[in-house]
Amino acid sequence: MAFVRANGIVLHTKLLGQPEGPALVFSNSLGSDFRIWQDVATLLGQRYRILLYDKRGHGLSGAPTGPYTIDDHTDDLLALLDYFGIEATAIVGVSLGGMIAQRLAARAPDRAKALVLCCTAARIGTAEGWANRITSVESGGIQSVADGVLKLWFTEAFRRDRAAEFEGWRNMLVRTPADGYLASCVSVRDADLRADAAGIAAPVLCVAGDQDGSTPPDLVRGMAELIPNARFALIEGAGHIPCVEKPGELADLIENHLNGAGHG
Repeated sequence: MAFVRANGIVLHTKLLGQPEGPALVFSNSLGSDFRIWQDVATLLGQRYRILLYDKRGHGLSGAPTGPYTIDDHTDDLLALLDYFGIEATAIVGVSLGGMIAQRLAARAPDRAKALVLCCTAARIGTAEGWANRITSVESGGIQSVADGVLKLWFTEAFRRDRAAEFEGWRNMLVRTPADGYLASCVSVRDADLRADAAGIAAPVLCVAGDQDGSTPPDLVRGMAELIPNARFALIEGAGHIPCVEKPGELADLIENHLNGAGHG
């Protein structure tokens, strides 16, 4: 574990894998911390220099006063890359993390060698939907929306057959700092990256879970169609967080994509 000050705030990070290997950064979804990547990182750690981090307002990172923008999150990641001396990296992002990856690739194309955009889109949700979630969390805390969110995150089979794991991930969600969660809800609500998509030059793989209730496969496929030469892959039996439900399948997709992109 390491705590570093980057872009003016303390961010919780973990560096693992091969110190001389090609760099690979993982960016998390709204309401999660870097532990969602633990199984994928273990599978890929023999080959890559891996950076995990908690976004601002999440996990053990600082939660400055919001609201946040997608550029705030992107500035944090760029500052982390500078801190660790990473000139260029592959980025794997899920949901909000995928939006951060898209924005970084558009703003700093020389820093993004390849992208895996997992269960994300250039625009996620509606203003009305985000307003309802924000109002609910403001009045009743994250606990008030947790059950609905988790039905979007995980398949019915996972919730039934891996009940202890499911309860643990629920704990992670409800223990996210409410102020950081709300501030990041605004960053997703206001982010419209469709204009960025056509300018993304890095090789891109867009991955969907076939049972994702938050960013359904058609939405992810639509994002792939906006990005030049992007490829699309579907993971069966997965919801919005395939790094937890199907880490082996996701790790294989990541490794194959990075090999094809010459980043392996």
